[in-house]
Amino acid sequence: MENIVQIISIKDITHNVKRFRVTKPAGYHFNAGQATELSINAPGWKEEKRPFTFTSLNNDSFLEFTIKIYNDHQGVTNHLDMLQKGDELILRDVWGAIEYKGPGYFIAGGAGITPMLAILRQLHQYGQLEGNKLFFSNQTDQDIILHDELQDMLCQNVIFTTTRQNDVAHDHRRIDAAFLQAEVKNFDKHFYVCGPDQMVSAINEALKLEGVTPDYLVFEQ
Repeated sequence: MENIVQIISIKDITHNVKRFRVTKPAGYHFNAGQATELSINAPGWKEEKRPFTFTSLNNDSFLEFTIKIYNDHQGVTNHLDMLQKGDELILRDVWGAIEYKGPGYFIAGGAGITPMLAILRQLHQYGQLEGNKLFFSNQTDQDIILHDELQDMLCQNVIFTTTRQNDVAHDHRRIDAAFLQAEVKNFDKHFYVCGPDQMVSAINEALKLEGVTPDYLVFEQ
């Protein structure tokens, strides 16, 4: 099913990430961590569908998407960057495999934080963040999406890593087998993994070698 929604607001989150809030159709429901396909309601763009994760919560009166903009080619996100309040998007059905199954470790790379944002926000809203920890990898501190909000929510239960910048206070390790062995205190928990395909594959393999069963690995397949 398709719904035409209108942009309510646009806000810069980082140098290449924007937050889009749009109208919410009546009766539209989703679970934290899920996504939909969007396209721009304009000639030549209506069939250019791309998957984006909801970063709002289901009880919000609006829908929110936190989107990384790629200006190096003339694609959908580059055109999204040109839109303004009042422009329209086409919203489709909900899908997605990343959902909260219990306390554990959230492991994100770059824009892979987006499905985790809604989950963490929902847990925070209901006072259920205890027992969860976030490892969030980016190239530089300027790339970290919503650093302050994540820090405020998770306090000591978040580690930010910046792999291409050594002059800031953050950790600089890559999230790999050695990192996991050093930082994970209990491998008998759920692991939520999202980021570039190569990163997700490598982390999942490292976790399996530590004895984590497939049922405890939560990622978009």
